Order: sequence, then C-alpha cells, then structure tokens
Amino acid sequence: MLAGENPTIPMKDKLRIGFVGLGAMGAGMSARLLSKGHHVSAHDARDEARAPWTAQGGKWAATPAQAARGASALVLMVVSAEQVDEVLFGANGALTSLPAGSVVIVHSTVPASFNRELGARLAKTGHLMLDAPVSGGAVAARKGSLTVMASGTAEAFGAAEPLLGAVAAKVFRVGDQPGMGSAVKTVNQLLAGIHIAAAAEAVAFGAKAGVDTRVLFEVISNCAGNSWMFSNRVPHMLDGDYRPLSAVNIFVKDLGIVLDSARELRFPAPLAGLAHQLFIMAASSGHGLEDDAAVVKVYEALAGVRVAAAGA
Repeated sequence: MLAGENPTIPMKDKLRIGFVGLGAMGAGMSARLLSKGHHVSAHDARDEARAPWTAQGGKWAATPAQAARGASALVLMVVSAEQVDEVLFGANGALTSLPAGSVVIVHSTVPASFNRELGARLAKTGHLMLDAPVSGGAVAARKGSLTVMASGTAEAFGAAEPLLGAVAAKVFRVGDQPGMGSAVKTVNQLLAGIHIAAAAEAVAFGAKAGVDTRVLFEVISNCAGNSWMFSNRVPHMLDGDYRPLSAVNIFVKDLGIVLDSARELRFPAPLAGLAHQLFIMAASSGHGLEDDAAVVKVYEALAGVRVAAAGA
C-alpha cells in the first residue's frame, strides 16, 4: 500500500521523542523533528555530536536509557543490527526506561530477519515497533524529503505518523509486520550498490579511452544509460571530493546484508556479489571511511587513469 505524500498528513500533538544516532542521516532527521516542535532527547556514542545538537536546542542524553525516559517514541538511526541490539538491550539500554506502549522506530538498514525477530521481542516487552528504513541521503534528511519503506501494525503506524511526516516526503506501507520494510530496503541497496560501482566503471572506462570526463558526464546524464546514482555520485568523482556523505564501508555492510539475505532465500545475486567485492577492494585499499564514490579509485589504480577532471 502507498501512503501518499506526507505533507497531507496533519501534525498531531507535539511528542516527547528519544533519538539515538546523530550521524550524517540522524543529524538531519533529528533536527527536522526538533524544528516541528517535538521535544527530542538524543544520544550518540560520539561525544563530538553533542555540541552541534545542543546548539540547535536539542536535549543531550548521556545514555540510550536517558534518551528514552518518558518518551512516546524512540527513533534509532544507528549503523548496524548489533548497534540496534545494544541500544535497546545493552547496559543502559533504552528499554530500561522506555514506557510500555511506546513505539520503537528502526530507520537503520539491517537484515529483514533481524527486524522480524526484534518485532517479536519488543511485543513481549509491551512496545510497538515500526520497521522503517529510509532512502534519500543526508541532503534529503536535512530537508525532510526522505522516502520511507515501512512495515508494522496499524497501531505502530498511527503512533509513528507525526514523526514520519516530519522527516519524509513519501511513506510506503509495505507490510503489517516488521521485516518487510527491511526486505524492500535490501532490494534498494542491491540496486544502489551496483549502480555506484557501474558508474565508477563507466567513468573510468571513459577516462581510459581519452574522453573528457566532464563531457562524458553531461552526455550520459541525457542518455538512457543515466541513473540516479550516476547523476549523484559521478560529480564527486569528477571533483575528486570524497568527503563522506555515505562511506564505502556502508556499502561493504549493506551489500553484505543483500548477499546474506540472498543465501537465506537461495537466490542468485552475482551482480551484487561483484559490486560487494569492489567495495571491499576499496575499503582494503584504505578508502573505507571515504565517500562511497571512492570505489572509482579501484578502477583508477587498475587502469592507471585519473577520473577527476582537469583542475579538480
């Protein structure tokens, strides 16, 4: 089911929200919630996230438990399933203070099987859960124009609606139980990872052939070979700008989730496997913390070319 454009969803009463994970995506999403007048208490494992958050008027929480105290909703935007588990069930975990009946919204990209099991665990503790991974990147997070692919009960959707309306332009309801949202995100990450790797290969191929890479970008941007990732990531390559918006290591993780899920389903995914190896090569060459567009450096090293345009 498609739940239309979120600007049509009326904002309900302002909520008390716990938020964990103030990285590139979480910083923008939490700021959006704050801008809508919600009372947001946020925690991040990195102390350097504290000053930018409190400068906006946000409340800093020393632990996940402190962030969740008295909250009607707890939002998680951490990196991995292991971090989700630690935030909820670890020492000073959020569930020690999150009131029963509150909704846990997991925006992190994690395996569908993990979120299915997490939904069952949270039901036993008396909490609602919405499996709600996002797409759109850090810029969309700041603008509140993310796409959310979510699954959960009608009650969980109802509790999460005001929060989703603040961070997303579109919300897709893809199932009534946790797990389906993450399954759809896995498909998205399969495509995104392959498209970034393909864009890198294409631009490096053009450079090897002696084509002006900026001209190549303009041409392909107006041809059938274009993709969202080509349009978005190739400019990073042309400028030689690898400041991380989404790091190489993220796609090492996410394409690993794709391949693990494919094994569970006995589904062949050779293109995802090849893309995964390229991101692993980039990470093992020291580029893991750089922007995911840095996968092009694998091709630059192998082909002896430089993709960045003259003057970059």
